[in-house]
Amino acid sequence: MASGISAKHGLLTTKCSVFHSLQRKILPHAICIQRPTEVKCLRASTNSTIESQHNEKYCIDIVRSRDYDGFVSSLLLPEDARRSSLALRAFNVELAQVKDSVSQKTIGLMRMQFWKTTVEEIYRDDPPVQPVSAELWRAVKKHYLTKRWMLRIISEREKDMEDRAYRNLQELEAYSENTQSSLLYLLLESLGVKDVHADHAASHIGKAQGIVMCLRATPYNSSRRKVYLPMDICMLHRASQEDFIRGSREQNVRDVVYDIASQAHVHLQHARSFSKNIPASAFPAFLQTVVLEDYLQRVRRVDFDVFHPSLQKRNPLIPIQLYIRSWKKTY
Repeated sequence: MASGISAKHGLLTTKCSVFHSLQRKILPHAICIQRPTEVKCLRASTNSTIESQHNEKYCIDIVRSRDYDGFVSSLLLPEDARRSSLALRAFNVELAQVKDSVSQKTIGLMRMQFWKTTVEEIYRDDPPVQPVSAELWRAVKKHYLTKRWMLRIISEREKDMEDRAYRNLQELEAYSENTQSSLLYLLLESLGVKDVHADHAASHIGKAQGIVMCLRATPYNSSRRKVYLPMDICMLHRASQEDFIRGSREQNVRDVVYDIASQAHVHLQHARSFSKNIPASAFPAFLQTVVLEDYLQRVRRVDFDVFHPSLQKRNPLIPIQLYIRSWKKTY
């Protein structure tokens, strides 16, 4: 009897073994079968990844095409802050190009209102479906960026829709502080830097950048019969708007450029006076000083002729100079 039971048990074991073997042959991937909910989660995850990559690429492309110097500077940031930097610069580009891309002021103001609403929604964790907005939301969540700086950039760009010349140099500096310096404050936050000396340096660098950008854009603006240079300095040297629209290279026009460029240089010097008190982790945010210094040197070499053809060409050595400055950890 015992032997019979043993035989039956052996037979059952053999049958079970054969059954499992056949099951593996017929359904070789049976263990990989997923429930419908799991498939949905996998698809959602894949779609989310693809969308995230698309958003990142959009920001990279718009910054590379519209703010090449800022693009190169962002590539030299620590990896943890690089993507957020590109998102912030893409946000800045989107705002900066509104003025030139609309034919009516009302349309421009509507776009500015869109970005105000977008920033509010970002901080409510409900960003609109738009690449820059999505990347900005990601940066805010990662680095706890200050909303006030973003809103200040928008408000100042909104005021600039008035499309008139700056009344004086102080007005140009205030515009630069509220736009370029605010962007630098956000970059410092993305680098994890909270330092009063770094903020002071950022303030001066932002003002210098705004002034230099105003000078660099003068030939383009003049070709569209627009002049934004400070009126008080133009009046001091008896240079009319028509002189700039005609592309005059007379001494009085050069004197206007000299005075404005000198103020940018002063701000750069002030910013560098804080370098010994600033943490090294803040220096990557200030790499743009390389670009500013390069333009100021070139405009000096052509005797402050803002319409000189050489100033309209990009310096091919800028990326190398940025890398060297990054390696030296200076600004």
